[in-house]
Amino acid sequence: MADVYEIITEQIIKRLEAGTVPWHCPWGGRNTMPRNAVSQAEYRGINSFILHQLRLNGGYESRYWLTFKQAKDRGGHVRKGEKSTPVIFWKWYDREEKNNAGEPTKQRLPVLRYYSVFNADQCEGVTTPQDDSESHEWEPLTACEQIVEQMPDRPEIREGGVVAGYVPAEDVVRMPLRSRFPSAEGFYASLFHELTHATGHETRLNRRPSTDTRTFGDDAYSREELVAEMGAAFLCGHAGITPDTIENAASYIDGWLSVLRADSRLVVQAAAQAQKAADFILGRTWDN
Repeated sequence: MADVYEIITEQIIKRLEAGTVPWHCPWGGRNTMPRNAVSQAEYRGINSFILHQLRLNGGYESRYWLTFKQAKDRGGHVRKGEKSTPVIFWKWYDREEKNNAGEPTKQRLPVLRYYSVFNADQCEGVTTPQDDSESHEWEPLTACEQIVEQMPDRPEIREGGVVAGYVPAEDVVRMPLRSRFPSAEGFYASLFHELTHATGHETRLNRRPSTDTRTFGDDAYSREELVAEMGAAFLCGHAGITPDTIENAASYIDGWLSVLRADSRLVVQAAAQAQKAADFILGRTWDN
């Protein structure tokens, strides 16, 4: 097993050094991107990242967001006690000034503004557009199923909805419907990623307490993502599906390395913790 870990780590580092293709979401494609429920326009830039992450952390199934007024105009309302999320935008203003010759001129100035939105799941009586989601059929992979079934102290796994994520406070792994994944390999790679996150719970390997504040994009969050993806790659290797997942894993890791100053040595550091996580999931212990 140690050889598998070393081989996969080496393959990922080689791909990082050579440059990797952009990572893609293994389920749902663009049907996962946040949209406004009224205009159906996709949110862009930092707004897209923020809303997608809040959707995952909040367990919202809908990718649609709308303002308090938009919910009311559509015959619904925001549930009492729900918290809004700010969405930023630039607004341009024309300001008249005089040039050095004393002649009036107009200058366009950008001013940062924001408005607040709620996820459709935070509302009642609001109808959102129906997404056309592809449905895929594939046979479960026995080796992968055995890894999941035999994991000691396995967290609860809830399949349904459109987001994948591990919720430490509930010790629950959320997965999209299997039919959203074009391949069995993609489904299990995503599930292994979330199960690796779950090994960090204080009742298991205790990488980070479940009550810790986790900020999207900070170093601790980014390092944990590296561990989770390396752990998923190791488990895929153990199950024999590495060729179908290694490129995507390397691309995903490359994205988080950019947050961590693109230091490829961090992959080796993450691999050490990922090995412990994979061993835990496989029910194995190794002498140091």
